[in-house]
Amino acid sequence: MLDSCKLKSAFNLPFIYNKKINTTGTSNADVPLADPGMYQLDITLRRGQSLAARDRGGTSDPYVKFKIGRKEVFRSKIIHKNLNPVWEEKACILIDHLREPLYIKVFDYDFGLQDDFMGSAFLDLTQLELNRPTDVTLTLKDPHYPDHDLGIILLSVLLTAKKGESRDVTHGRPVLPVLGLCRAELQTTYCQNAQFQTQSLRLSDQHRKSHLWRGIVSITLIEGRALKAMDSNGLSDPYVKFRLGHQKYKSKIMPKTLNPQWREQFDFHLYEERGGIIDITAWDKDAGKRDDFIGRCQVDLSSLSREQTHKLELQLEEGEGHLVLLVTLTASPTVSISDLSANSLEDQKEREEILKRYSPLRIFHNLKDVGFLQVKVIRAESLMAADVTGKSDPFCVVELNNDRLLTHTVYKNLNPEWNKVFTFNIKDIHSVLEVTVYDEDRDRSADFLGKVAIPLLSIQNGEQKAYVLKNKQLTGPTKGVIYLEIDVIFNAVKASLRTLIPKEQKYIEEENRLSKQLLLRNFIRTKRCVMVLVNAAYYVNSCFDWDSPPRSLAAFVVVEDMLEDEEEEDDKDDKDSEKKGFINKIYAIQEVCVSVQNILDEVASFGERIKNTFNWTVPFLSWLAIVALCVFTIILYFIPLRYIVLVWGINKFTKKLRSPYAIDNNELLDFLSRVPSDVQVVQYQELKPDPSHSPYKRKKNNLG
Repeated sequence: MLDSCKLKSAFNLPFIYNKKINTTGTSNADVPLADPGMYQLDITLRRGQSLAARDRGGTSDPYVKFKIGRKEVFRSKIIHKNLNPVWEEKACILIDHLREPLYIKVFDYDFGLQDDFMGSAFLDLTQLELNRPTDVTLTLKDPHYPDHDLGIILLSVLLTAKKGESRDVTHGRPVLPVLGLCRAELQTTYCQNAQFQTQSLRLSDQHRKSHLWRGIVSITLIEGRALKAMDSNGLSDPYVKFRLGHQKYKSKIMPKTLNPQWREQFDFHLYEERGGIIDITAWDKDAGKRDDFIGRCQVDLSSLSREQTHKLELQLEEGEGHLVLLVTLTASPTVSISDLSANSLEDQKEREEILKRYSPLRIFHNLKDVGFLQVKVIRAESLMAADVTGKSDPFCVVELNNDRLLTHTVYKNLNPEWNKVFTFNIKDIHSVLEVTVYDEDRDRSADFLGKVAIPLLSIQNGEQKAYVLKNKQLTGPTKGVIYLEIDVIFNAVKASLRTLIPKEQKYIEEENRLSKQLLLRNFIRTKRCVMVLVNAAYYVNSCFDWDSPPRSLAAFVVVEDMLEDEEEEDDKDDKDSEKKGFINKIYAIQEVCVSVQNILDEVASFGERIKNTFNWTVPFLSWLAIVALCVFTIILYFIPLRYIVLVWGINKFTKKLRSPYAIDNNELLDFLSRVPSDVQVVQYQELKPDPSHSPYKRKKNNLG
């Protein structure tokens, strides 16, 4: 006999299910109890039969939701236009108890509208036998019309208890299999089960996280072209809807246009490893009436390569026109340390191939492929706490012009480690790499934590460097440091030639807003540039006074060039007056102020770029200017000016004939657009990190 203490210890053990004991000493089938525990439910969704038709064509696009309580635990894929769908999808669900039944609901997928209900059914988990696969046939019903059968759903289920959880019990009471069980063994068994319960909770947490998302689909809606006119005035008020599974987004409305420019960016979570299909529809906003349908298109994500930005021009079906998108699949599971080193440029063969690809001998091979960029996002430290728990869920966005890649999210951490490697093809060596850290928030848009902007020409290859995070305007520091290792390999000749053509337009940029400080800063910058011109005018006037005869004589030689410049200034004044006349026609005062603010910024930036060209702010550009002047001088020495003008004129007149879609450009302005203004110089300037962020310093402090 056991003493009362032993029995008390035995009764305190956690148990998972009842095992009925008959009088002969043999056990019957395992019947689960609705007591707290940890179960694994393996479900195979086989198929549906004779489902309800919900579409006009007499078919449906069914999918199935599984719920326990009020929580959705699994959602199947959509089978289009089928009343006898075959899914053959598997789901593994961890369950804390069996009190709640499994709730199965079937819906008909309707893009842009609310999905239609096709029936539901319940599966009582307490009726399942442990460790025995069971085929289940469920009849779908509508709670409002219980007499109507809406088809059947066929499942295969397997309920198992986690290893080490089962005990022999009768009517919820433990039965000790060995009467001589000692107190130490009971305590050991209790500790093992307590440890298992803790481990099971961790498994449950991992299970929930594994069902969150496996990647991110970043979509940039750029523009629409030649959309269908839906209004009586021959125009439309278009907007676009996106849908991936249960995720939906809607763009802003662009009034009275058939060629809208949206420039909006959306992020979808990718739950399926194999990808999915994004449904896209275009609509015309009609006040007071139902919006008019313009057209639809789809993007099959399984056909797109990961970690690369794709520019897509999609023809709208059931309508007219095109939509232009940028689509990027990224944020696959984290790269391990070994993978990171395997993907690095330290591999000698890989590095030699890349160096050969961008060697000076391959100047005319694919002029658009200027270079190669590899970015290792290693970790961040001391980030800002964005959640009420004092933690953050940080992830990183790496952007190079319109290419936008993301890391995975590290949950509840202010010192995340990503160890992620990104590669980009460089189209313009004067581009700026932007790395932004956000806090993931499922209920609303991500919170900004910090940002750095790094010009490619300022990068030192192979150096792991700590960058102090800055605010959104890149004017001052914010909390946190990010560690990056960057490699840049490029062809200098290709990079120089690309400098003389227009820059790639960045589709997603923050709209300029009216700011008193920004307006004042732009006014001061413009005033500074004007004062330079005024001082130059005083200098020119002194030439006419013959204060310095040699200088006045030199000025007399170039007087005709000065007159030409004055004519250009007159033309510029006429353009300014036209701008002022246009501004006066704008009704909104805020738009007028923003326009003035932007004009001041453009004028000031133009003057600052000229200054920064001569003061060697970017040595590559200054050397390029010197080489270009030397080459032009040599050409003028050997070739008469009239021939040069003749060739230039022929090129200008025949450019549209040779290349109808070529962009008109001015090489000098394109060159100056690569030179940073004073504001950009401040934005790109690196801040000195706190010495406490040094790895050596941290190690020393830990030892101390």
